[in-house]
Amino acid sequence: MAATRKRMKFAKKVSAKTKNKKGKKMAQFKNLKIFAGNANKKLAQEIATVLNIPVGSAEVKHFSDGETWVEIEENVRGMDVFLIQPTSNPANEHLMELLIMVDAMKRASADRITAVIPYYGYARQERKVHPRTPISAKLIADLLVAAGVDRILSLDLHAGQIQGFFNIPVDHLFAMPVLLDYIKKNIQDDIIIVAPDAGGTERARAYAKKLGVPMAMIDKRRPSPNVSEVMNVVGDVENRTCIIIDDMIDTGGTLVKASEALVKNGAKAVYACATHAVLSGSAIERIEGSILKEVVVTNSIARNVSSKKIKVLSVAPLLGEAIKRIHSADSVSSLFI
Repeated sequence: MAATRKRMKFAKKVSAKTKNKKGKKMAQFKNLKIFAGNANKKLAQEIATVLNIPVGSAEVKHFSDGETWVEIEENVRGMDVFLIQPTSNPANEHLMELLIMVDAMKRASADRITAVIPYYGYARQERKVHPRTPISAKLIADLLVAAGVDRILSLDLHAGQIQGFFNIPVDHLFAMPVLLDYIKKNIQDDIIIVAPDAGGTERARAYAKKLGVPMAMIDKRRPSPNVSEVMNVVGDVENRTCIIIDDMIDTGGTLVKASEALVKNGAKAVYACATHAVLSGSAIERIEGSILKEVVVTNSIARNVSSKKIKVLSVAPLLGEAIKRIHSADSVSSLFI
């Protein structure tokens, strides 16, 4: 009996120590701090407003020879730091800003550094498509980890397997709640969700399931990068309002040709929803001159869009809530249930 009591006493002591350690672990971050590079300061400010905190003071500038220089202008020692920086155009410049800011934070003794990358550049180079070609999305992941990033928060990665390129935690968010809310309130006329290609069927199916509507798919061939040729529409779109769902719109060529194919197959109206408005080259002019009724995108990429056909929605509330949950060690996946 004495031996049993001794063992129980020892177990209670160990349990108390464990609780104290866990308590210290949860309380290790003094405060939550938000910082931003030059890629999307407006989104960073919106996120900070959602969280009811100011954007941290940091100077990010470039020397005449193009080198990036960073100075963090406030104390971050022991802080839980979130750096908001999509690696959008110019991708290399914004990526270097992010890497150098991470290094500055690490050397300033930030306790944890989370890179918030709403748009993950180089994501389309996630596999070898030809011999002797790089997997650049993996290289970017290695660079971020080597710089000192402790965690990644991103939005609608072009390929989900990019999460596996990191050996640190990755929180992969979806803009679906934001886009679905807009669709439900503004597009209600006999809807059918359309995947722009075979690779987008999983995303389109998720939207169709949430809305309780059917799904169709565009069968296309891509003879060269940024050039697509629509071949066939799989599914019945006659007399329906089609909503093309994609993760990004780059040159807009695929989108415009897909909308033409849908109308030829009897669709009465065509909308498009995409998370990332890359809109390179003459994409905006191409969309303006198309038969698309409306194109809905998010502000994951900073774009000054002056088009009556393009509607921009904010993902700041979504990212702000995710940051809050990561900071407090709450569930992030429950945002999408």
